[in-house]
Amino acid sequence: MNKTYKIGWFSSGRDEAARSLLKVVYDDIREGKLPNLEISFVFSNRVKGENKESDSFLSLVEELGIHLVSFSSRRFKPEMRKKGFKAKDAGDVELIEDWRNLYHKEVAKRIDEFDVDFITLAGYMLIIGKDLCQKYPMINLHPARPGGPKGTWQEVIWELIRQRANRTGVMMHLVTPELDAGPALTYVTFSIRGEKFDSLWENMEKKSGRKTLEEIKKEEKEKEPLFKEIRKEGVRRELPLIVRTLKALSEEKIRIKEVMRGARAINAYCLNKEIENETG
Repeated sequence: MNKTYKIGWFSSGRDEAARSLLKVVYDDIREGKLPNLEISFVFSNRVKGENKESDSFLSLVEELGIHLVSFSSRRFKPEMRKKGFKAKDAGDVELIEDWRNLYHKEVAKRIDEFDVDFITLAGYMLIIGKDLCQKYPMINLHPARPGGPKGTWQEVIWELIRQRANRTGVMMHLVTPELDAGPALTYVTFSIRGEKFDSLWENMEKKSGRKTLEEIKKEEKEKEPLFKEIRKEGVRRELPLIVRTLKALSEEKIRIKEVMRGARAINAYCLNKEIENETG
């Protein structure tokens, strides 16, 4: 009899995409498309009343009948958090790292009872404290290909534009104390040149002749057309990549413990063909 893998699901529930990710994985588990998996709990660093989008996410978790654990990061040691971010802006990260570790120690107390095999981060907007990511195997969706830019999806896209990159991607990787530096498990890549992209790059070049990239970012933010198109193509591949990664883990084609030992640190699975067939 095959082992049933119990997983935890971390999300801040900040948008519709966070709800879609959870719902599709939940449905695929129920329909047998993701065999040997069970979502033991969903954790969110937001509580009801903090944000309309996260309220919808928390309500969805309850509707699906999944055990919900919510613990507000905004309300946890708020003065320390505020001072930590202020110090971080000045180049000193020690205080905010201490705050993250203290917060996630409290999170651990709330999820230890579930005894999960691994945790999936899907739209979780906090950097995990080092103790927690060393205690639990964790996998994370990162909006870049292996070796690509680090940071939030916004930071990644602006860095791609700054580099005038030709390709980007999305990957699932093991979470380690060093941000976005854990070994990749799976990934997909795609071109951001040709067809619909060329005219957008040309438009960006014209704007760059009149303004700095920082000025463009400040004025247009996420509405900048090239930025929007890169984001759109990345999002289109995120859900299929998460589902295929979870399937590979449940079927033991990927073994997290082997990756943690470094046995597969450079042998990530490229899923370009499979995901392009799904997304068209």
